[in-house]
Amino acid sequence: MKNINPLGLFDEHFLLERLTKLKDPLVKLEAHIEWQIFTPILSTAFNKPEHRSNIGRPPFDRLMMFKILILQSLYNLSDDQMEYQITDRLSFKRFLGLKASDKVPDSKTIWKFRETLIQEELIEALFFRFNQALDDQCIFAKNGQMVDASIVEVPRQRNSREENNLIKAGQTPESWKQKPNKLRQKDRDARWLKKNKTNFYGYKNHIKVDKDTKLINNWMVTSACDHDSQSLEPLIEEADGGQPLYGDSAYVGQETIIDECGMINEIHEKGTKGKPLTDEQKESNRQKSKSRARVEHVFGFMTNSMKAMYIRTIGYVRAVAKIGLTNLTYNLMRCVQLKKQVYNVFIWG
Repeated sequence: MKNINPLGLFDEHFLLERLTKLKDPLVKLEAHIEWQIFTPILSTAFNKPEHRSNIGRPPFDRLMMFKILILQSLYNLSDDQMEYQITDRLSFKRFLGLKASDKVPDSKTIWKFRETLIQEELIEALFFRFNQALDDQCIFAKNGQMVDASIVEVPRQRNSREENNLIKAGQTPESWKQKPNKLRQKDRDARWLKKNKTNFYGYKNHIKVDKDTKLINNWMVTSACDHDSQSLEPLIEEADGGQPLYGDSAYVGQETIIDECGMINEIHEKGTKGKPLTDEQKESNRQKSKSRARVEHVFGFMTNSMKAMYIRTIGYVRAVAKIGLTNLTYNLMRCVQLKKQVYNVFIWG
């Protein structure tokens, strides 16, 4: 078997320079974000006695592990693929601050790190910590908000009709209880939804987006069958008062909630049987669409660039974590697009 020549002394340096000239997106991501803003939250999880041990090898740097989760969300990679890609790709190593000779976290270590964040319920805290940094620097325009939801699919379950009926009723089929390994592979929280004559199985990512910057400033996750309007109340708040709220006709009927927050109702009007929209209402909807349509750009980036509309998780809790990391990763990348540099105002401000 022919031997593969190792990299020369300066080959890695030249390769990295070449990657930079080819506009490696991770270079800009590293330059625009002060990653240390996440350290205090990560420390709250891993400084607890149950997560500390002097046995075995020293743990990997927590901030580096968090950046691995961001890479994983950006490229929609499994834990096994993440381990391989870090080992294989110089651009990943540079972003993570790893040298060619450094040990790379294996897939089980990546899984354990993410599971710890989930158990400590810190994914949402990390998202809002970044948004706090954005708010401190007045990056949010706050000239209007947009709401929308998109389906995030998970591996489909091949259940019988009787099993599905039991799951919908909040029960577990008896045959599953006798097979723990099978039960662990069954998602009892995801639901089916038929949309445009196509069946989907999974969850919904509900987001509220700043109209001008297209940054996500709030989100929540439900099963796919939940109606979009049911998630409006948790998304908007009194701090949004005075801003117009844009959304499609799925949010019709939520006028009271919008008024209570002091927002200006710019939700699309909806015709009913026997009472179609007037020409004036249709024109009003067209004008609103010029603003509302911007929210589709957010889901477009997640769909086309991040491939994030399909996740390999089981259960609501893990789905929330994955979708939350997707939303955070989108905001990080959006800041790069906006050419906004986010730094730690509490240290250097």
